[in-house]
Amino acid sequence: MGSRNSFSRILKTLEKQGGGEFGKYYSLPSLSDSRIDWLPFSIRILLESAIRNCDDFQVTTKDVENILDWEKTSPKKVEIPFKPARVLLQDFTGVPTVVDLAGMRNAMNKLGGDPSKINPLVPVDLVIDHSVQVDVSRSENALQANMELELERNKERYSFLKWGANAFNNMIVIPPGAGIVHQVNLEYLARVVFNTNGILYPDTVFGTDSHTSMVDGLGVAGWGVGGIEAEAAMLGQAISMVLPGVVGFELSGSLKNGVTATDLVLTVAKMLRQHGVVGNFVEFYGKGMSEISLPDRATIANMSPEYGATMGFFPVDHVTLQYLKLTGRSDDMISMIETYLRANKMFMDYSKPEKEMAFSSHLKLNLEDVEPCVSGPKRPHDQVLLKDMKADWHACLDRKVGFKGYGILKEDQSKIVKFESGGLPAQLKHGDIVIAAITSCTNTSNPSVMIHSGLLAKKACNLGLEVKPWIKTSLAPGSRVVTKYLEKSGLLSYLKKLGFHIVGYGCSTCIGNSGDLDESVASAISENDIVTAAVLSGNRNFEGRIHPLTRANYLASPPLVVAYALAGTVDIDFETEPIGVSKDGKEFFLRDIWPSSEEVAEIVQSNVLPDMFKSVYETITEGHPTWNDLYVASNRLYEWDPKSSYIREPPNLKDISVTPPGPYEVKDAYCLLNLGDSITTDHISPGGSIHRDSPAAKYLKELGVDRRDFNSYGSRRGNDEVMVRGTFGNIRLVNKLMEGEVGPNTIHIPSGEKLSVFDAAMRYKKKGQDTIVLAGAEYGTGSARDWAAKGPKLMGVKAVIAKSFERIHRSNLAGMGIIPLCFQPGEDAETLELTGHERYTIDLPNDISKITPGQNIIVKTNNGKLFKCKLRFDTEVELAYFDHGDILQFVIRSFITSKNGNVHASS
Repeated sequence: MGSRNSFSRILKTLEKQGGGEFGKYYSLPSLSDSRIDWLPFSIRILLESAIRNCDDFQVTTKDVENILDWEKTSPKKVEIPFKPARVLLQDFTGVPTVVDLAGMRNAMNKLGGDPSKINPLVPVDLVIDHSVQVDVSRSENALQANMELELERNKERYSFLKWGANAFNNMIVIPPGAGIVHQVNLEYLARVVFNTNGILYPDTVFGTDSHTSMVDGLGVAGWGVGGIEAEAAMLGQAISMVLPGVVGFELSGSLKNGVTATDLVLTVAKMLRQHGVVGNFVEFYGKGMSEISLPDRATIANMSPEYGATMGFFPVDHVTLQYLKLTGRSDDMISMIETYLRANKMFMDYSKPEKEMAFSSHLKLNLEDVEPCVSGPKRPHDQVLLKDMKADWHACLDRKVGFKGYGILKEDQSKIVKFESGGLPAQLKHGDIVIAAITSCTNTSNPSVMIHSGLLAKKACNLGLEVKPWIKTSLAPGSRVVTKYLEKSGLLSYLKKLGFHIVGYGCSTCIGNSGDLDESVASAISENDIVTAAVLSGNRNFEGRIHPLTRANYLASPPLVVAYALAGTVDIDFETEPIGVSKDGKEFFLRDIWPSSEEVAEIVQSNVLPDMFKSVYETITEGHPTWNDLYVASNRLYEWDPKSSYIREPPNLKDISVTPPGPYEVKDAYCLLNLGDSITTDHISPGGSIHRDSPAAKYLKELGVDRRDFNSYGSRRGNDEVMVRGTFGNIRLVNKLMEGEVGPNTIHIPSGEKLSVFDAAMRYKKKGQDTIVLAGAEYGTGSARDWAAKGPKLMGVKAVIAKSFERIHRSNLAGMGIIPLCFQPGEDAETLELTGHERYTIDLPNDISKITPGQNIIVKTNNGKLFKCKLRFDTEVELAYFDHGDILQFVIRSFITSKNGNVHASS
C-alpha cells in the first residue's frame, strides 16, 4: 500500500501579494490538462480532494483520472472515493454519533485493541440546535421559559455531549441557544478554504442533516449523509460515491418588486423536481447571479433535498467575499481564500467573459418570471402561485385523499365549528390556520425576508390589524444576529405585537416541535374532523410532521406567514378579499401592507452590520449558566448507566467478534409493512413528541419517567430502546396490509392480529422469523436520519424491496447491513400482484466474494412467484459493510487488523 502522494510534483507555494506565503497547495493548473477548464466548479473540488488524498490505497490515480474525465465517466455511474475536510453534526444526530463512537471505543477495548484509535481524524463541528419545543409562545418570556425547560429536560444528553467534547480530540461543541446548525455553519464555522499544517485546500463538509447543503450557497461543497457515513468519514475512511452528473442552472434578469427569495426557491424546487436531479449536483451560473445575495443563495441551496439534488452549488465569487466580510471574517482570511481559489481555477469572476462548461444538462430561469407563491399542502415541491391559492385549496378539499387531496364531501366543506378560546367565542372551518411559524434555517436567517416580515407586521399594527388569539404564532431565528438587526431596526416589537415572540434559536415547528395546541382548539379539530392548516417559513411540510392536528401545511416566506396569520385562513384570495378589518371597521388588503423591495433593501443596508456577527460569535462557545455548570467525568471510556433513559450502549457493538459474521440468508421472511410511493424518513424514523399511548411511552413509564418528561424522540436518539419503539410510528403511515386504516400499525401475518409495528416486529423476532419491507418509489426521501435505518435493523428487518430509494437512505440501509433491493424497471409490488401476505426468500450467496455490486438477485415467494431484483449494494465497500454486519463493526475490525490505522475494504 502506498503512503507517498502520487501528485506531490504539483505541490506549489501560494505567495502573498505583498510578500511572504500563505502555504502550499496542490495546483490544478500544474496538471496541464485542458479537461479541467470544462469541468463544473463542483467537480473541480472533487478533483482537488482526490489529488490531495491520493495514496494509491484509499484513493488511487485511477480515481483521479475518472474525475478528470468526468464528461465521459459520469454517465457511466463510475464510483469514486471522497474525503470531506470536516464533519458537521447537530445534537439530534450528534448524540447517537457520539454514542456510537463511545460504544466503538468500549468495543475496541474489549477486543484488546487500542481505544484511542477511535477518535475523529478530521475536524468535527457539533452544534446543539434542535432543542426548541414550542411549549411557550405568544409571550414576552417565551425564549427564557423554553430555554430553561430545554436545559432541564436535556441535562443528561447535554452532559454526554460535553463529555464527548472532552473525550474526543478534534471536536468543537457549540452550546445550546447559539443558533440553527446550518446558519452557524454559514456565518461562523465555514472556512471556505482550509489551511492545515501549511497545506491549503477547499472546505468540504459532510453533515448529518440533509440541509447541510445550505453552505453550498457560500461555495463550500457540502451535503447531508447518514450518521453512520459521517462516523466513517470522521474516522478517516474515504466514502465511496457515484461520480455525479451536474445540472447547470442558468439565472438571468432580476426579481420583480415584492417577490422574495422564498418565492424563488419554491419556483426552483418545482423546476428541478420536474427535471429530475436525484443523485446529481446542481450548479448555478449566469448573469443573474450578481442579483442573488448570499443569503438568497443559501436559501436555494438549503432546499436541495426538497428538489432531490445532492448539492445546489454556487461557486465562490465577489458576492461570497462580500458576505465573508459582513460576517466578520478577517481581511487576511478573505485574501487567502480569494488568492487560493483564483490560483486553482475555482473562483467565478463575472467581470471576465463567461467560459463554457460541460454540464450534464441545462435549465434556465429568468428571475423576472418568478411570482409570489407557497408550497403544499403536503409536499415541498407542490408549488402553488399565490393568485391561485384559493382555487387550489378548494380543489384539494374536493380531490380524493392524496398528496393534493382530502376527500371532503361538498356538503361538509362549509362546516363551521364554534368553541371558546380563553373565555371568548371562537370558530373554526376547513382551511383555518392554527399554527403560523417563522421557523427553520431556510428563511429565518435571511435578512431580506426577515426585515420584510417585520415591515409587514409594522404596517399591519399601524392599521390596527390583529392575529386571532387561538393561532399559535412563533419566531425561531436561525441566528442570534437576527435578533440584533430586528431590534436595531425597531421591527421586532411589531412582530411581538402580532404574537411572533422569539421562542428559541433552533429548529422548532419545521422539525415537528410545534408543541401542544390549546386544548379547546385541539378538541374542536379532532371532534369535528376539521382540516386545519399550518403556515411556516420552513423547508419541510410532510404529513404528520408539523403537528398531528394540522393536516394541511404550507411553506411560505416569512412575510407571507405573517400575512396568513392575519387572514386566519388559507381559504383566501389576497387580490380580491381583505386580509383583515381594523377596529374601526375598515377593510384592508395585503397590497396595503406589503413592503416594496426598496423599503426592505434600505433597512437591510443600514441595520445588518458586521459588528453584530462579530459580537455574537466572539462568545459563541460560552453557554447558558446551566450548560457551563454541567458536571462532566474525565474518563476516556464512557461508563454506561443501565438506568439511563437517554444514553445506552449501542446493542450492535456489545458482543462484537473479531471475525466478520458474513452475509446472512433471508428465508421465508414475512412482510412487516407493505408501503407505497414517497415514504419519507419522517414515516420511518421516530420524530416529534412521544405520544402517550405509544410503545415508547409504555417503555418510559416502566422506567418511571413521568409523562411531562417524555421529551421528544429527537432528544432520546441516544437510547435505542426508545427509538426502535418509535420506528414506523408516524400517525400518517399508510400500510397496505391495514386495508385503508392509517397509522403506525400492521398485521401480524401468522395470527392475523392487528398490532403496532414494533409489537409485530418483536413477535417475529422472538420466533426467529425474518422480516422484509415492501415499498414503492422514492423510499426514504426527506431528512437524512440514521434511525430510519437503525430502527428497522433493530426490528429485525433483513431487506427492503422498493421501486427506488432516496440516495442517503439507501446508503444508510447499506451501512446498517440491511439488503436494499430494487424491482426491475416497470415492475413493483402491484404489477407483480404481491399482497404482503406471502413469505419471501432472497437468493443471495452466503460467500461475500460471490456477490457483486448491482447484480440481479432472484426473490421467491411461498406461493410460487419468482421475480428479479437489482441488489443496491452499489460498491465493494458497501458489500464489506454487509459482510461485517454494519459499518461500525467494519471500522472497528479494520482498525484492529490494520497496522497503520487505515480503514480498507479488504481488511
